[in-house]
Amino acid sequence: MSLDLAHFTPYASFAGGLMIGAAAALFVLVNGRIAGISGLLGGLLPGSGGERGVNAAFVIGLVAAPLLWRLRAALPAMQIDASTLTLVVAGLLVGVGTRYGSGCTSGHGVCGIARGSRRSFVATGAFMAAGFATVFAVRHLIGG
Repeated sequence: MSLDLAHFTPYASFAGGLMIGAAAALFVLVNGRIAGISGLLGGLLPGSGGERGVNAAFVIGLVAAPLLWRLRAALPAMQIDASTLTLVVAGLLVGVGTRYGSGCTSGHGVCGIARGSRRSFVATGAFMAAGFATVFAVRHLIGG
């Protein structure tokens, strides 16, 4: 394994992590709720109840942040080497996983682990193991 020093960004990554942690902590302090993206997005669906205004503001912020960043600097180039069908199936699998796991990586991995939740440690471990297994299967068994 080699380190791509041309794209190694420890300071920007550290700053981003601090901002994510601060936003999650502030959200809990102000709203008394975990900043899990799947729960916030699901709360916008009809019949879900909850605080739609808070959920909508959070989701709008997620979309607006890169647009505002674009005013300061160019966004990184994106390249997706997957078919539309693959992306749809992957998205559906993630959605099913968040329902079975009672939350997503942001809810469990960022907020739950920070609170010391055993359930979140187990869920995050399962997310990571599934990701490792998927990458191994796609790269070494299927040949992607």
